Amino acid sequence: MTLRYPVEPMKAGIGTLPTDDESWAYEIKWDGYRTLAFVDGGRTRWQSSNLIEVTAKYPELSEFAGSVNAGAAIVDGELVVLDEEGRPRFELMQQHATQVAFYAFDVLSVDGHDTISQPYERRRELLAGLLEPGQNWMVPAHRIGDGAALVEATVERGLEGVMAKRLGSLYVPGKRSPNWRKVKNRHPVEVVIGGYKPGTGNRETTFGSLLVGVAEADGLRFAGGVGTGFNQRTLHDLLARLKRLRTDSCPFLTLPPREYTRDAIWVRPEMRAEVEITEFTNEGYVRHSSFVRLVE
Repeated sequence: MTLRYPVEPMKAGIGTLPTDDESWAYEIKWDGYRTLAFVDGGRTRWQSSNLIEVTAKYPELSEFAGSVNAGAAIVDGELVVLDEEGRPRFELMQQHATQVAFYAFDVLSVDGHDTISQPYERRRELLAGLLEPGQNWMVPAHRIGDGAALVEATVERGLEGVMAKRLGSLYVPGKRSPNWRKVKNRHPVEVVIGGYKPGTGNRETTFGSLLVGVAEADGLRFAGGVGTGFNQRTLHDLLARLKRLRTDSCPFLTLPPREYTRDAIWVRPEMRAEVEITEFTNEGYVRHSSFVRLVE
């Protein structure tokens, strides 16, 4: 098989640090847009993770091919925008507030020869020799073993987490593989429950997500939705309590966006919950949130 544009990237699962630590490599998880670079004849086409060409959006990457030590190559990585402290911020990437940087972490093909059947370590070795660092691109370092130390470092820096990748593993385009694992940093916050959204599918008899807010001096500021972290017992117990608090009035200071208010059921803001999040977005919404418990 010879890979050609477009290529669906390999995907990772979400999990915890592996117990067989020395059998894994660890990389920083960069918070941006997953993107593939297709270099051919001195030009580069950039492709998003959902197979859309985005070359025109990032003119600051137009000289990328000149830093590739091959006539043709396919490189996988993440487009990021850094804040003033040098940390990737997803909201800044969405706004394209400043120039993007491409952090390369894998190589799928070199001069027409696919490398996806090579083990992880060999692909990293090829990548290090393939891409010269430039003003808007680089190959970040990785480490073998001692993933806990890298996690601790990312927590101290306020980064999203780490990627664990099994040594000897192959690159499987379009597949979610247990050989790649996202280990995300989370921290607990307390929120007030102000409503919920009806459930669908296997949650048709309970609810889909909680609508939560943060208590401020002038009232309850809307902070987004929480749709994960529930087991069946929690779903049913919470729904019974929510039904007793139903009200026709939105409890938040301002009406949430339509995507949240559509079919929303409001409740009196008398229940608090602890949730785990990666961060609050620029809009003040919880990001990657997961329910932990009610705060009695």
